[in-house]
Amino acid sequence: MTATKPVTACVLIIGNEVLSGRTQDVNLKFLGENLNAIGIRVTEARIIADDEATIIDILNECRPAHDYVFTTGGIGPTHDDITSASIAKAFGVELVRHPDALALLMRHYRPEDVNEARLKMADVPAGATLVHNPVSSAPGFRMGNVFVLAGVPEIMRAMFDGIKHELAGGPPILSRSLIATAPEGALALPFGELQKQYPDLDMGSYPFQRLGRVGVSLVLRGTDPGRMTEAMEKLKAIVRDLGVEPEDEDGKP
Repeated sequence: MTATKPVTACVLIIGNEVLSGRTQDVNLKFLGENLNAIGIRVTEARIIADDEATIIDILNECRPAHDYVFTTGGIGPTHDDITSASIAKAFGVELVRHPDALALLMRHYRPEDVNEARLKMADVPAGATLVHNPVSSAPGFRMGNVFVLAGVPEIMRAMFDGIKHELAGGPPILSRSLIATAPEGALALPFGELQKQYPDLDMGSYPFQRLGRVGVSLVLRGTDPGRMTEAMEKLKAIVRDLGVEPEDEDGKP
């Protein structure tokens, strides 16, 4: 069968607060699941500091390597929100005050509450397209294949919902899994052989120990439902050969 080149994405989570452990990132999970649903595979994710040189270097490394790059964080009003300015430098363009972004902020805030810090949220790289923010008005933006989104999860999700129709993906990425109450090592060789038979599918094993049970979760991911079903039946047979009845992720046979 002819393999179709997957559409890939990289997620850059920008923020010292995430690196320090003060803030737990939940945006990657949302982006991974929702991009998968439209046939875009997140094949790389990095958490990076609020540091201009780091943002520039990593963005310029990742954007030619992926169909899309999504950044989260660093577009607020404070001194450490440097994502927009750093991306402008990465693209070699000026940071400009976008008139439409400025109008949105002026409508959102009372005149007496508008200050230079808040006006900073209207600054984007020259040539950028705004990404609508229905929650707090301050927009994100798109520059080439780079989408710059807020770090606040509620706002990031709303921004993504507004731009997902612009994304060109492939077939939805399907996922099926089962649980085997057997040591991972006992499954390793036959599971590896199954992967060789189905190179178009991604297969992973994830051992666990919970509630007194030791076992492994076996996951198949791909875009062809028929191939997924065929491989899953063979996987169930592998598990049964060990004298174990496979279960689904809810613990049902």
